[in-house]
Amino acid sequence: MKMWWSLARAWVKQHWRLTALALLLALSTVFAGIGLLVVAGWFLTAAFLTGASAVFNIFVPSAMIRGFSMWRIASRYAERVAGHHVTLDLQAEIRTNSFARLASLKPAQLAQYRDGDLIARLLNDIERLDSFFLLLVAPLCTAAVFGVFFSVLMGAFLPSLGWAWLVVLCLAAGVLPYIIAKRTARAGLDVQSTQAELRALAHDAIVAHTDLLVFNAAGQAQQQFDLTAQRLAKAQKRLAAAGSLGTLVQHLLMGGLILAILWLGGVAYNTQELTAPIWVGLLLGTLGLFEILAPIMRGAAGLGAVQAAAARLQEINVSALSESESLKVSTQRLPEQGALKLEHVSLSYDSGLAVLENIDLLIEQGDRISIEGVSGSGKTTLLLAIMQVYPLSQGQIHYGTTDLTQVDPQQLYQHFAFLTQHSAVFMGTIRHNLLLGKPEATDEQLWQVLEQVRLADQITQLGGLDVWVGEGGSTLSTGQIRRLSLARTLLSSASVWLLDEPTAGLDRATAEAWLKDLHHLAKNRTVIMVTHAQLPAGVVQQRYQLINGRLTRL
Repeated sequence: MKMWWSLARAWVKQHWRLTALALLLALSTVFAGIGLLVVAGWFLTAAFLTGASAVFNIFVPSAMIRGFSMWRIASRYAERVAGHHVTLDLQAEIRTNSFARLASLKPAQLAQYRDGDLIARLLNDIERLDSFFLLLVAPLCTAAVFGVFFSVLMGAFLPSLGWAWLVVLCLAAGVLPYIIAKRTARAGLDVQSTQAELRALAHDAIVAHTDLLVFNAAGQAQQQFDLTAQRLAKAQKRLAAAGSLGTLVQHLLMGGLILAILWLGGVAYNTQELTAPIWVGLLLGTLGLFEILAPIMRGAAGLGAVQAAAARLQEINVSALSESESLKVSTQRLPEQGALKLEHVSLSYDSGLAVLENIDLLIEQGDRISIEGVSGSGKTTLLLAIMQVYPLSQGQIHYGTTDLTQVDPQQLYQHFAFLTQHSAVFMGTIRHNLLLGKPEATDEQLWQVLEQVRLADQITQLGGLDVWVGEGGSTLSTGQIRRLSLARTLLSSASVWLLDEPTAGLDRATAEAWLKDLHHLAKNRTVIMVTHAQLPAGVVQQRYQLINGRLTRL
């Protein structure tokens, strides 16, 4: 309950009227349903006992039965609309907030999760929360309010019946669901974790499908998937068994209550403490208790899975919130232009491995430099440190006179454009992907950057700016994807370009032509290029090499 409330609190407080309306409608529906049974039982019994010769007013009870019937139909419809409105809107709010917080995480934080697991959290875990309000919150509130009311009503006619009704209600709607929820907590956690693992395995198998076939590992992947699926089936069986046991005990309690009402009511009828119509009316009204209790048991059996799902979502939210807390001091503004200065910059991974050691570097506005080194020497890490993706172990990075750690990330990303080795192409059109670099760009500007990366002719052959590219750019070649990502970076108005292997995936002629044009394309921008390529003369003004975490000038 605590985990769910931490996710739902903001929305519920903002929409408390809608939430209260859904609860009132649920209570209204149960009241109308049980009222219909009580009045019908009383009416039929009284009419039977009165006989055909006596005068009996059938109009008032008949009207009450019709009224309760219509009331129940209308209230049930309104309850379904309001309840599902609350559930679906709350799901949308949690999903939107979770995605936003997930998007705010740095790559180092995202690296802790598998892609399939993150998808499972945004889909399976949030979908699991949809049963909490409809199957637990609303029924428990209804049982608490109406249960006490009906027990008082029964106690007014016969105190022993009122107490019996209240005891059974507490056991069936309180104690028993609590025990079932405790018993299924571990199974619920297993269900959510194994479902996430299955999704992750399926995602990994799709991504690495070719490698699995080439290395004859498809059988191993299938075996791992089957074992995980069996664990999921076992956990689901444990949940189903506990829920079935709880429902059985609940029905036994209800059966015992019905027998108690029959016995105590019969004794009271014989002693004339209770009339037959009221006795039957209370008996039939008790049968309506099933309408309250049935959803509670289903919700209790799934409470463990709900708690596990909420905890998995909260884990993402806590990581994002801790990150946002560290950014609250980000109040300084970046200048439009300035020198980029690294002072005594060192960076180590969580394992303690030092990647960068005491790096000092000064790059004036408009300068172009290259950083070379073997794979794994820390070149990309240095760019990520400048982009504030990785926190420094020591040292400072300034742009102009502004410390980059004191700058809002959105402002930093507007001034610093980063072309990674694996820049993504998103499902959509060529135009859509390019406009990510500059949303207000005209078609003329889009074609201009495509010309600069030698991609315009190929895009024309494919169908123009509005041609659709598949997921991850599946309709494009590797070189086309790279050039499209490069064009998007060129389109950016950032004053600093960080280019990580910008010519990777390009043919030699295109790479050399682009490198020779770089000083025209960059204009007065600062360019830091990480590359293994042999650079033509004049492309950069300074060359550096990164060896064992230390930067030296060539």
